[in-house]
Amino acid sequence: MNPEVSAVTDRIIERSRERRAAYLALIERERESGARRPQLGCANLAHAYAGTEEDRDTLRADTGMNIGIVTAYNDMLSAHAVYYRYPELMKVWAREAGATAQVAGGVPAMCDGVTQGYAGMELSLFSRDTIALATAVALSHGTFEGAALLGICDKIVPGLLMGALRFGHLPMVLIPGGPMPSGLPNKAKAAVREAYAEGKAGREELLDAEIQAYHSKGTCTFYGTANTNQMMMEVMGLHMPGAAFVNPGTKLRQELTRAAVHRLAGMGWRGNDYRPLGHCVDERAIVNAAVGLLATGGSTNHLLHVPAIARAAGIVIDWEDFDRLSRAVPLIARVYPNGAADVNAFEAAGGMPFVIRELLSAGLLHGDITTVSGDSLAAYADKPAIVDDRLTWQPVGDSGDTAILRPVGEAFSPDGGMRILAGNIGRACIKVSAVDKERWVVEAPARVFHDQLDVLEAFKRGELEQDMVVVVRFQGPRANGMPELHKLTPPLGVLQNRGFKVALVTDGRMSGASGKVPCAIHCSPEALGHGAIGKIRDGDIIRVDAVNGTLDALVDAAEWLARPLCDAPGAASGTGRELFAMFRGLADEAEKGASGMLAAAGL
Repeated sequence: MNPEVSAVTDRIIERSRERRAAYLALIERERESGARRPQLGCANLAHAYAGTEEDRDTLRADTGMNIGIVTAYNDMLSAHAVYYRYPELMKVWAREAGATAQVAGGVPAMCDGVTQGYAGMELSLFSRDTIALATAVALSHGTFEGAALLGICDKIVPGLLMGALRFGHLPMVLIPGGPMPSGLPNKAKAAVREAYAEGKAGREELLDAEIQAYHSKGTCTFYGTANTNQMMMEVMGLHMPGAAFVNPGTKLRQELTRAAVHRLAGMGWRGNDYRPLGHCVDERAIVNAAVGLLATGGSTNHLLHVPAIARAAGIVIDWEDFDRLSRAVPLIARVYPNGAADVNAFEAAGGMPFVIRELLSAGLLHGDITTVSGDSLAAYADKPAIVDDRLTWQPVGDSGDTAILRPVGEAFSPDGGMRILAGNIGRACIKVSAVDKERWVVEAPARVFHDQLDVLEAFKRGELEQDMVVVVRFQGPRANGMPELHKLTPPLGVLQNRGFKVALVTDGRMSGASGKVPCAIHCSPEALGHGAIGKIRDGDIIRVDAVNGTLDALVDAAEWLARPLCDAPGAASGTGRELFAMFRGLADEAEKGASGMLAAAGL
């Protein structure tokens, strides 16, 4: 193993020792004495079997695994619309393997792309905890010996895992649906967005471009949080190998899903290949997730999600771990917004099998993890294919496009491009893999806002034509649910294109689609948590330094210490936001995963 990856892993294992032991004891107790079918009363079982006429006799005989399907299906999300007929097909495939399957429950799945910039976005982060709770409800009946988790997008996969890991004695498989075919190139879409921000394109032109980009069922094709989720499930060994980026509606996609059901049926505790989720997701798998994130330039949202997933499994990872790994892990993929290619081009160039082979060969991934496929990650370095009408896996070749994928020895960058910043403003993270190096340091006067819409209005009025650090605060989990501020990307990009030095500092989030503008995000403590970001005033000189890892207000130390925090805006209501007051009130820091649910549970 790479010595730094090994050292970080050891650090996480030691830090997590007590919590991990408690977690493993929990799932062992659940396997031995928790609710399960042989112990349920006859009336309980009759209720569970009443809607399953075709499988009732098999269920009653209790001769095979009963698979609980937890689905995030809805047809408002293109990525999840593909799941419409999955359950009925999966029931057939389960029967082929001597098992049964039932839809255990559905989980909410909101679309950040739809709510982006509007009030509904303030529910987005806490939809992750809601999904975890809904997953727990689905699996609470004690009638399943395994589970298939159907989900892809931003908060859905982390939420599914957080809930499922509390049932970690069960074997489980994540089943993706794949990306939509390529539409309008992402770079062209971004250009239209910037033209619209400048008033050079109208609403109809913008809408036409967006519909050409997001045009059919499947995951959006840029490398944002949704597709980063799929990358992570591969390097953690929770998919069937190579399942992440196969398009919907293809024979290969169908056969991979079929194989996942068959595989799940063989992983139960009654057989000889028991693979519980809680053993698959260990410290090494969590490190693999972080390494994959850095090597591919994935979404910064996972600096929230990976710690939260880890906590659900009794594992503690912090931002220093990411920072240390980033300095050891090279960037070997360029996918939009870190390059021109989309995920379909990434897949065609070699995709995840290429990435995994390269990282394994360089000792940057733990190969000896327990996966749903076997006892090694090596199987994930092979590419799935249909040969003679049968599913098979073949060794991946060289990169099909070195502008998208490169070997470790020819990496785009010697490090993963994720930095932790610390200074008198607090701790924040910054993704620089898509930022030109001459923009890694910005020192300029602050322009302070409490709402991203106010930034947009100031831009439209021409008030931001200067070098500046835009500070948008009261955007943290306690304040308003930490909405993404992705709508700021086009205007800030326009200002940067005009030659101004521009950066963003916020206690909120930026999307996995953030790119060329330096953004110090997830600033902790947040403004509503008495964070020093609440001391910044218009005109303060702010230095964002991704080279040295610092984030400072260049204000006299005595004055800074004495300066009071600004007043907080009142809590917003409407669009259901008031119902999430409990989540906001209990939320802990971004570095811990920003979860009120985990904090209240003492996890």
